[in-house]
Amino acid sequence: MIDDTRAKRNVAVLVAAQAILGAQMPMVFLVGGLAGQSLASNICFATLPISMIVLGSMISATPVSAIMQRYGRRVGFFVGASGGAAGALIAAYGLFVSSFAIFLAGSFLTGIYMSAQGFYRFAAADTASDEYRAKAISYVMAGGLVSALIGPQLASATSLSLSAIPFVGTYVAVAALNILGSLLFLFIDIPNPPKLAKDSPKGRSRMEMLRTPRIAVAVICAMVSYALMNLVMTSTPLAVVGCGISGDTSLPPFFADMFSGQDTSAMFKIIAGFVVTGHVLAMFVPSFFTGHLINRFGVERIIASGLAILGLAGIVALNGVELENFFVALVLLGIGWNFGFIGATSMLAGSHAPEERGRIQGLNDLLVFGGVTMASLASGGLMNCSGGSPQAGWAAVNYAMIPFLILAAGALLWLMLRERRVVA
Repeated sequence: MIDDTRAKRNVAVLVAAQAILGAQMPMVFLVGGLAGQSLASNICFATLPISMIVLGSMISATPVSAIMQRYGRRVGFFVGASGGAAGALIAAYGLFVSSFAIFLAGSFLTGIYMSAQGFYRFAAADTASDEYRAKAISYVMAGGLVSALIGPQLASATSLSLSAIPFVGTYVAVAALNILGSLLFLFIDIPNPPKLAKDSPKGRSRMEMLRTPRIAVAVICAMVSYALMNLVMTSTPLAVVGCGISGDTSLPPFFADMFSGQDTSAMFKIIAGFVVTGHVLAMFVPSFFTGHLINRFGVERIIASGLAILGLAGIVALNGVELENFFVALVLLGIGWNFGFIGATSMLAGSHAPEERGRIQGLNDLLVFGGVTMASLASGGLMNCSGGSPQAGWAAVNYAMIPFLILAAGALLWLMLRERRVVA
């Protein structure tokens, strides 16, 4: 019988890290666009701070992966938390002095943490058996459930806590999360990769691995799942606030009574927080059973389900701009991301040798976050500069999902048919 005791201990540490340090991601994604809108001279660049976070993650993915390959996961995770803390403090200073450039620089450094967090899921698989691998990845992703609950609430509670300038306190709180949360990594127990002898197998090159059909499709599906989630989610606070202020978003009685007599702009910013909370919950709640579903039905079917749910999210969003549409669409978006991204991660983790780990995982996250960077850049332009109204911008954001869903679904179908022919 395979002993996964060490793997389960590591999963517990990584779940806690995902929950505590991971809370900063919904915080900065919720306030980044709103803060950017207040600083940018052109509202088309409102989501540029979020794009800089993802760009920082993309650029740091390969170096962080190389650090982990050489010095171990613990060192790499400390580097990520240090980048997150430094970036948050610089972003807070940028807000304090009303400098969009400094705020963007801080956002870029925050991406180093985002890159390191992306490796939590791979670290969960390092010491796990083949039977436990998908569950380990899924459980670590489930740690985001706690971050989904506390992140938006921390953002709301700290937005005006240290200064009359909105969101300065939020970024100071993000720095504190990184400093305190990094202590968890003292308890991680993942052996450093062995140093290879001259005659040891070096594994395939990056290009050889990318030409492997199963790896290529895993990367494509991960890119599309994450990029489309980011494309829509980045625009959501702007869409909820914009459509609400323009009078085209109706409130259910519960919210109408709750915010009766309050400032319209502040009211819809708070409601945007509720919508984002629902979305982030939907991203991580399924993780409690995604691994079991992968083991039972196969990773290809789970990825296909994720892509289909992402498409359904777009349909709901295009059907109206009432609060119910925003909420249901963002919940579906979170579930679709969960199935698509965890499925693609599981497929990739089972498709390479240990000596290839650093190369392919770094390359995968470079490509994934490269796609997310482009999506977040496009998100602000589509939302604020398409059609002349928040409603038209929101529609443009959701229509943009279509070609990429077709690409990923086509690649997955091709792989399934190809492997079926090989077996036959």
